[in-house]
Amino acid sequence: MKTNFNRRHFANDLLLATFVFVSASLLHVSPSSADDAVAVAATSSADSSSDSGGTTESAPKLKIIGVACSFRAGKTTAQSLQLCLDAAKVVAPDRIEVELIELAGLKLPAEVAAGIPLSEGERDDFPAIAEKLSDPNLAAVIIGTPVYYANMSSLCKVFIERCGVFRKTFALSGKVAGVIAVGGNRNGGQELVIQSVQASLMAHEMLVVGDGRPTGHFGGTLWNNGGDDITEDEFGVQTAQNLGRHVAEVALTRVSQ
Repeated sequence: MKTNFNRRHFANDLLLATFVFVSASLLHVSPSSADDAVAVAATSSADSSSDSGGTTESAPKLKIIGVACSFRAGKTTAQSLQLCLDAAKVVAPDRIEVELIELAGLKLPAEVAAGIPLSEGERDDFPAIAEKLSDPNLAAVIIGTPVYYANMSSLCKVFIERCGVFRKTFALSGKVAGVIAVGGNRNGGQELVIQSVQASLMAHEMLVVGDGRPTGHFGGTLWNNGGDDITEDEFGVQTAQNLGRHVAEVALTRVSQ
């Protein structure tokens, strides 16, 4: 009986040692190219989590990033996202930091997502965006896109495909996500576009939320009637603001758990 016990004890010790070795090895994986930002963020997040138990310093602010996937800088998609982010910050000004990223004018070569290398000297602005999305304090991402023929913009599609770099390690898992769609008409396909973008975000294990009460639907649905002032759509503005509040509330709840 004593011999059997010693064998079981040795087997358990061997299993534990193997687990520790494998876990340590995984923490030191260092992918290249645009993967670097994701890897650094994962390590930083782990470090901050381990240090939080023994410090009395105030916790860093939660970051909520809005990504405007329109070719027109500063227009209705960006305006809608800014309204959404402003509403998110109001929920807890001392705990939430917001940032708007506009993809207009940036170079995001789509072929990189398929593993095709860039041509010599070709510009790629995605690594800088990936670095922001890899911030260990990132709590939520809100994507905004115009509606083109009942679909997201091609810029939004490229952005989503380039974000595949995060899915390799599910670096965005558990982050809160929301979507805004801006159409030329009230029933211009906004909800179809929102659901399409949401499906992509769910593939990252992100926590997708809608605009919450009192409107309580898929997300921010706005229309500009061909103009450049989104505030004329009062109901749409309300959905964008509700989305921002809901995203912030869920993000704060996640942190407090």
